Amino acid sequence: MPVTTHATPNPNALKFTVGAHFEEPITVAAGQEPENPLAAELLRLPGVTSVFMTADFVTISKTSDAAWDKIEPRAHKILEAAFR
Repeated sequence: MPVTTHATPNPNALKFTVGAHFEEPITVAAGQEPENPLAAELLRLPGVTSVFMTADFVTISKTSDAAWDKIEPRAHKILEAAFR
């Protein structure tokens, strides 16, 4: 299943459906050193403030001044590579 992007009620958060299930929820915020390599890679994207992974989706939150058109394509590429 391809990765799909969905808007959320929060303009600073996007939901990415990945077609795979996470066994346990993972939440990481800027300034933390996540043990999960995927969460770490997403959190390193400029402007990303948090990553939440649960069920079959990943939610990425950003700062209010960061642009989704810079973050979303890079996040999508990272997730596509992880969930081929």
